[in-house]
Amino acid sequence: MTGNAIDEAWMGRALQLAVQAAAVGEVPVGAVVVLDGKEIGAGFNAPISGCDPTAHAEIRALRDAGSRVGNYRLPGATLYVTLEPCTMCVGAIVHSRVSRLVYGAAEPKAGAVQSARRTLEDEHLNWRVEAVGGVLADQCGGVVSDFFARRRSDSRRRRQLFSGKE
Repeated sequence: MTGNAIDEAWMGRALQLAVQAAAVGEVPVGAVVVLDGKEIGAGFNAPISGCDPTAHAEIRALRDAGSRVGNYRLPGATLYVTLEPCTMCVGAIVHSRVSRLVYGAAEPKAGAVQSARRTLEDEHLNWRVEAVGGVLADQCGGVVSDFFARRRSDSRRRRQLFSGKE
C-alpha cells in the first residue's frame, strides 16, 4: 500500500468510530493512534455521555494508547482523526509527543491546525508534529453534516408535534 492508501485505510477505521459516536448521540468524531502499523489506541467523542468536556475522540484515543503502551509519550505514533482538532486536542497531541497527525475534514469554527488557528506552528512549542489534512475529507465531513442535519430535522419535528402542526 502507498502512504496515501495507508492513511485512507486508517482514516476508514476512524470513520467507523465516528459512526459509533453518532449512534449514541455524540458528535461523530473518531480517532485512532497507530504505531509501527498497529492500532494502539482508539476513541470517539463522548463528552455528553461521559459528562466530561475533555472526552474528545483525540483525547480518548491518546489515553487509550498511553495506557496500552505504558507511557504518556508516543513518539513515532500517528494520530488519525476525522475532524481537524481543537486547541485542547492539539495541546494533548503535542504533550503526548505524537509525531504525525492526519485528519479528515477541516473545522472552520474551532480547528486549531489550519482553520481558526495554526497552533502547531507556534514557535514556542517544544515538539513538532507533522500534520496532513483532507484525508477522506468528504466522507469525514459528510458524517458530521448528516448528524447535524438529522438533529435539526428531529428538533423541527418535535416543535411541530408540540405545537399541534404536522
